[in-house]
Amino acid sequence: MRILITGNMGYVGPVVVSHLRSVWPEAELIGFDAGFFGHCLTAPGPAPELALDVQHYGDIRAIQPPLLEGVDAVVHLAAVSNDPMGKRFEVVTDDINHRASTRLASMARDAGVKSFVFASSCSVYGLAAGDARTEADPVNPLTAYARSKIATEQALREMNRGDLTVTCLRFATAAGFSPRLRLDLVVNDFVACALSSGQITVLSDGSPWRPLIDVRDMARAIEWAIARPAENGGAYLAVNAGSDEWNYQVRDLAQAVSTAVEGTSVSINTDAPPDTRSYKVDFALFRKLAPDHQPRISLTESIAKLRDGLNAIGFDDPDFRASQNIRLKVLERLIDQGRLNDSLEWADGSRGGWRDA
Repeated sequence: MRILITGNMGYVGPVVVSHLRSVWPEAELIGFDAGFFGHCLTAPGPAPELALDVQHYGDIRAIQPPLLEGVDAVVHLAAVSNDPMGKRFEVVTDDINHRASTRLASMARDAGVKSFVFASSCSVYGLAAGDARTEADPVNPLTAYARSKIATEQALREMNRGDLTVTCLRFATAAGFSPRLRLDLVVNDFVACALSSGQITVLSDGSPWRPLIDVRDMARAIEWAIARPAENGGAYLAVNAGSDEWNYQVRDLAQAVSTAVEGTSVSINTDAPPDTRSYKVDFALFRKLAPDHQPRISLTESIAKLRDGLNAIGFDDPDFRASQNIRLKVLERLIDQGRLNDSLEWADGSRGGWRDA
């Protein structure tokens, strides 16, 4: 089996690559990444890319058909990856997350690829009061990032897919340790606060709901989607990926972290206006279709892995929100240094194609 993983040098990618290598040791794993965050390593040991057969570098907007020759499955992770980056780079977010994704899927179809796995997001539900959202419920994307995800889902649903099986995994909010850790995610941020200052400050009133999933369980869901036959869910499938047990209110997440990191206090701004992003998600369809690939990691385990992983690298940075562990800060520094332009293109013109490792 030959698998192309785009965006493999981000937060989720290294964990996915490691998991796929363990599940399919004889598979040919190919990485493709712009390299923005290659230096943002947060774990000792060899680079995660050593688990690949080859690493290509390039702009997903300019990926070329020859790279898809002989590929059986595409795992498409490459994206402008959160709301702050989407707000700062709104046009680019649509260009990369939506238009380049649609182009890649068309190229995959034309190359005879059998499986296309798209990393979508439960953030497409936006503000959703009441019952947990199912795939049949209306979406309400509130940000450029969420709009780009639902636009891609729609394009993939409507395109002539030929023999290509498409799976859009609407992932819950990611959490957990990675060799390229992000600290701009709610649980990860809380653990970093607890370790660096002994205090978690919740800027909202703590009531918003968030569905979460550990990054290791994301990798297991991707494994399932790669091998999913069309008769299990349809040739096109958009499915919530996570577990009902991981629907948490933000205040409960803060309390769970304070329990795991001794001596941590929690401050909640009870006078804050309600957060507009609040939603619970129903994962019944995922349970039905993927019974052997359900999330296994508990919130307690995920927090402990974060705590222990950060302790192992001596993390103690109270100013971490200005560090390379915040993806927007990395991009802004590269722009300030003249290495990237505002369209997130490398100054050396590497958008024009790719180069091997």
